[in-house]
Amino acid sequence: MLGAGLGWAALSQLEFLTAGAAVAGAAVGSLNGLISGGTGMYEWRGVRGWLCFLADSTWALLGTASGLALHLANTFDPDPSYVVGMSRRSNRHVYEAGCSMRPGFALALGNVVSGAGGTAGLRGESRRAVRRRKLVDVHEGAHLFQNRLLGPIYPLVYLAWMSIGALVGLVVSLVGERRHVWKVVETLAYYDNPFEYWAYRKDDYWPPAGAHPRYAWGARRLRRSRR
Repeated sequence: MLGAGLGWAALSQLEFLTAGAAVAGAAVGSLNGLISGGTGMYEWRGVRGWLCFLADSTWALLGTASGLALHLANTFDPDPSYVVGMSRRSNRHVYEAGCSMRPGFALALGNVVSGAGGTAGLRGESRRAVRRRKLVDVHEGAHLFQNRLLGPIYPLVYLAWMSIGALVGLVVSLVGERRHVWKVVETLAYYDNPFEYWAYRKDDYWPPAGAHPRYAWGARRLRRSRR
C-alpha cells in the first residue's frame, strides 16, 4: 500500500500529466511493493534499503515499470532461475538466466538484473562464476544506482545516446571502416554511452574486449599507461 501511495503522490503532483498517469504510478508502486515484499528484496534494516524503495516508488518509477516488464517477460522463460541468495535484502532482483539483449550480456532494468549468469553461471567458485558475480555487484549495480539517482533522465538519455551513436557509427564506418561496421556502431552507440563507460570503468574493465580500440573513450591512452 505504501508503494501505491508514493507512486500516486509522485505523479499526481505533475500538472502536465493526466489523472491516468497517477493511477499508473500507483499500480507500478503497488506491484513493485507486492513483488519485492514477497521476495524480501529490500534491506529494511538499513537506510539504503528505504532510500531504494523511496526512489523506486517515486523518482525512478519509469525504471521500476521497465523492471516489472522484465519480471513479466521472464515468466515466459522455461527457467529464468531467480537467485534468492543474490536478491534477498540486496535491493535488487537477480535472474541467472532470463531475458537479455544478447547472449552473454546481463540486462539491468529498474531494480531487476536479468541474464546475470551469462554463459558461465553464478554458482560455484570457478574464475568465470566469480567474475560474473562481480559484474552483477559492480557493473549492473552501477546501472541500478544510475536509475535511482537520475530517475527518468537515465533511460531517456541512454536511449537517445544509443540512437544518435548508432547513426554516427554507421556514417563513420561507411566512410572509413567498412570492414568493421558492426564493431564501430556498437562502440559508439553502446560502449561509449556515458552510463556504460561509468559502469565498465567502475568494474575496472575498460576498454572492453568487444570495443573498437580506435573509438572507445581513451582506449589508446589507457593501453599506453598500462605498458
